[in-house]
Amino acid sequence: MADENKSAVPEGKAESGWTPPEGPVAAPSGEADGSASLQKNLSRPSAQEIYQQVEKNAKEELKRSSVSLAISGFTGGIFMGLSALGVGIIVARLGSTPSAFVISRMFYPLGFIVVILGRSQLFTENTLYPVALVLTEPKQIWNTMRLWATVLPSNMLGALTFAALAGLTRAMPADVVQAISGLGLAAAHQPAGTIFWSGVVAGWIIATAAWLVSGSHSITGSVMIIWALTFVVGLGNFAHCIATSGEILTAVLTHQLPWVAYPQWFGPAVAGNICGGIVMVTLLEYGQAILSRKSEDAPDGQAS
Repeated sequence: MADENKSAVPEGKAESGWTPPEGPVAAPSGEADGSASLQKNLSRPSAQEIYQQVEKNAKEELKRSSVSLAISGFTGGIFMGLSALGVGIIVARLGSTPSAFVISRMFYPLGFIVVILGRSQLFTENTLYPVALVLTEPKQIWNTMRLWATVLPSNMLGALTFAALAGLTRAMPADVVQAISGLGLAAAHQPAGTIFWSGVVAGWIIATAAWLVSGSHSITGSVMIIWALTFVVGLGNFAHCIATSGEILTAVLTHQLPWVAYPQWFGPAVAGNICGGIVMVTLLEYGQAILSRKSEDAPDGQAS
């Protein structure tokens, strides 16, 4: 028995009365560092960390050439047609009952999911990313203007291409095309003031989705964020300058609306989306993440 006890302790320590430490054995330093890093990655990011990620995304996009931005914006405009297509198919199959309306809007997020996760350019996302960067680096304002001037027309051209596919070819069933055109008719027949304020809500929600996706740790989480928020946009029929463009332009190309109806709708919708994205999300998050940090870092008595 004595021999067994002796072998249980390191050689030379039994005589001095050494006993093993109680509790779990400490992990090697490399493992501990890895665990701490993993835990940090799984933790909920702060507003400052999300803002830093937003700035990083903006810098990456602003480095792209105008041609690259235009192609990406054109792609985004076409893919946003998936929202109109998804809703149109369900409306054509189920009709216009209240339950069919809710079910059809469950498919409205399709375009947003594809565009945002696929990293195509979408104008309403750009009311957050580059503007957030401009607030901390004002010199980026002209680069941001270049991005806006490139992405918005290319998004519109993509939406027009989707509308041409729907309205000028036989790619889609006639009842689906009619349903998409009906969505466009309903959107266009709104007063300018209603379109603007509806656009404010849509811009607010889409910029919020972009902000939350920047803080998400997983693709699954990002999909759920985008789906939940853009479902609300579809459910409320809020004016989104690109998603709704595909619907209105389909109605124009099928001769159910005059061409002048599109710019009359588009102007207030864009203005509303910009105001909603910049004022209700970007400026507020800047205040939360940056101004509050500056206030906390200021010496006592000097915080403004």
